[in-house]
Amino acid sequence: MVDAHGVTLTPGLIDSHVHPVVGDYTPRQQQLHWIDSTLHGGVTTMISAGEVHMPGRPRDVVGLKAMAIAAQRWYENFRPSGMKVHAGAPVLEEGMVEDDFKEMAEAGVKLLGEVGLGTVKDGKTARQMVEWARKYGIQSTIHTGGTSIPGSGLIDADMVLETDADVIGHVNGGHSALPDDQIVCLCENCSRGLEIVHNGNGRAALLALNTARELGQLERVILGTDGPAGSGVQPLGILRMVAMLSSLGDVPAEVAFCFATGNTARQRALDTGLLEVGQAADFVLMDQAQHAPGKDILESVRLGNLPGIGMTIIDGKPRSGRSRNTPPARRLPEVVSGPG
Repeated sequence: MVDAHGVTLTPGLIDSHVHPVVGDYTPRQQQLHWIDSTLHGGVTTMISAGEVHMPGRPRDVVGLKAMAIAAQRWYENFRPSGMKVHAGAPVLEEGMVEDDFKEMAEAGVKLLGEVGLGTVKDGKTARQMVEWARKYGIQSTIHTGGTSIPGSGLIDADMVLETDADVIGHVNGGHSALPDDQIVCLCENCSRGLEIVHNGNGRAALLALNTARELGQLERVILGTDGPAGSGVQPLGILRMVAMLSSLGDVPAEVAFCFATGNTARQRALDTGLLEVGQAADFVLMDQAQHAPGKDILESVRLGNLPGIGMTIIDGKPRSGRSRNTPPARRLPEVVSGPG
């Protein structure tokens, strides 16, 4: 039992775009405990967009299938600090056939890594593989924008539309964004998820947000960090995106929080991200940061300020108390009794 002491309860935040490797370590930045640090930013669930930073990542079909299945297993069996990491997301490589997707799906793989980070670079081939993946219940994300890591390349609006992946990954670029007219084209001509990331172009993020609003389709907007990456690890990346989109994108703070919770949960078919009976008990207790302007937490976030995280709860169990990364909250929740 938790006495919230009047603070705000939200669903656990979801990072729709991360690149984990193994355990709570990333060789991309030689950093330990980045997942635990992200938990202190209110994130309770992460979605892999490909384990592409694994040293010596196999690119042959047998090897990539083996690594995808292994990655799914090790994060299923080991949850750093309780974090839910949905991993095992192979990138598409030339030579894959339908049976490969069937085999991976039967073994528990439910995600594809970013289309375009492997050797498959043309829309026709990518679309066929995405359709095979979808047939067996595997969700897909496509890289959008300029080159990010060695081996990747430009993925423009034409290829995104032809491929028809389930999520338009980092529509605001990762790192380099597409020209404005192509971003607008994707928003207008594709019904898939519009993922905006921290490690992208901020101006392009606002363009995508404004276009989605004009279309009356804000439910398509989901948030990710796209870390670990060259920009580093962003433990507060999702909170920063919520505050940025609310303050600069003229979105009510409560709506911006939905981009990182319910929108992503519905897009990703998760049992978390919503405060409903039957959903996983994944929560964040937060309050207005000490000395931050605004009459309450929502106004403070609307002014561009981060809230203070006081506690995270995953599957009904408190996982962290006062955040070591956010500014201190005005008030703190308190565990007043436990099981029995």
